[in-house]
Amino acid sequence: MVPQLRPSRCDHFEINECDRPTPAQLLVLLFSFGTIALGAGFVRPCSIAFGADQLDNKENPNNKRIMESYFNWYYATIGMSTIVATTLIVYIQDAFGWRIGFGIPAILMFFSVSAFLLGSSMYIKVGAIESLFTGFFQVLVAAVRKRNIDLPVNRANYYHQSPESESQALTSSFRCLNKACMIEDPERDINPDGFASNPWRLCSVEQVVSLKSLLRVVPMWSSNIMVQLSLNQFSFATLQTKTMDRHIFSDFEIPAGSFSVFMVITLVMWIAFYDRVLMPIKARYTGQPGGLSPVFHMGIGLVLSAAAMVLSAITEGIRRGIAIDQKDPQDSPNINMSAMWFVPQYVLLGLADAFNAIGLVEFLYSELPKSMSSFVVAIFTLGMSVAGFFGSVLVNVVDSVTSYGGGVSWLSSNINNGHLDYYYWLLAFLNVVNFLYFVLIICRYNRHEKEVKEKQCEYSTQRA
Repeated sequence: MVPQLRPSRCDHFEINECDRPTPAQLLVLLFSFGTIALGAGFVRPCSIAFGADQLDNKENPNNKRIMESYFNWYYATIGMSTIVATTLIVYIQDAFGWRIGFGIPAILMFFSVSAFLLGSSMYIKVGAIESLFTGFFQVLVAAVRKRNIDLPVNRANYYHQSPESESQALTSSFRCLNKACMIEDPERDINPDGFASNPWRLCSVEQVVSLKSLLRVVPMWSSNIMVQLSLNQFSFATLQTKTMDRHIFSDFEIPAGSFSVFMVITLVMWIAFYDRVLMPIKARYTGQPGGLSPVFHMGIGLVLSAAAMVLSAITEGIRRGIAIDQKDPQDSPNINMSAMWFVPQYVLLGLADAFNAIGLVEFLYSELPKSMSSFVVAIFTLGMSVAGFFGSVLVNVVDSVTSYGGGVSWLSSNINNGHLDYYYWLLAFLNVVNFLYFVLIICRYNRHEKEVKEKQCEYSTQRA
């Protein structure tokens, strides 16, 4: 739209024959990328929590069912938007150019913001009480200051309960943090209004519970990283399908980079089927409005992720064998094998993502305090970033180790000479190890849940 913000038009592909962008043009481009990232950072962590605030009603007997359905459809809308972005928008960019291709999303974003602002008067707006990060640091500082003081034994009145929060019980997990809310001298530590005189020396039980909740969900959150790492293997699958017959009909060929759409379609279809069919059937026969537990959801996702990697390894072994039998070491796209054989692994990955991601989001939302609801998507997105980092490290390590001594790397640029099937078997093994790790986490988590109930009962008795 503004010619001065980009280099002059170039019809050649050789970089030496085209004008390079000026520093100012690069600055504008990088600023645009930064603005997109900043905007996504503001919207994504808050959108799911903001939507949940509109629907969450503890007095409604169907509240659990409503919230579970909300999480399902929230993730389904992400999948549907991904389908539109990778098909329709990409087609428009290819057919009509970048101006229209970027202009249409900009117009859609304008209508989206306008619609959001028009409904502002009808929203339930939950204000922030205090900075969570400040509260976390206060707990750590207060606990360190009182590190040499012994904890009271079974005396709930020794712990500071904030006047603005509901009474909560402390557990023995991360027991050292309990010292942060321990009252040493009531006259010195607590003001007449019931608040701490020095929040860096005396914290509330709610602050301690919030930090404990965050630390407690980290192991369960970390089990999702392996699933996200498996989902990030699209670049290899694209190289594989490029060597195969991608025709559905004689005159229609699926682009190699578009096969990931099968995964997203599976995700959306499963969520719709689960929410509209399976959950009502379960509620009818069990009398319970909710669906499967978040932990069970996550476990199924981990199993499906491992199964997808096993299937990927088997399919690649067959593809490579056919390529070698046809004496086709140069990755010619004439291998006598349909690329549709790769669709089942995308289906499994779509189901794995649907089960694990939704289960994790629901688990985080149920385990973290209400004041930390905006952390849910932020923590989930952080897991995706960590998976991307470890995925890059794993690729570099595998490439270096398998090519050591002059050997051919499993991840050779010529996939027919390499052994992508071995790499997929490695991912399958790591997924199995991750599932065993998940089982250990569940055992510890169940013991903690039992302790929480016992402590809450004991606390209620003492308060009475």
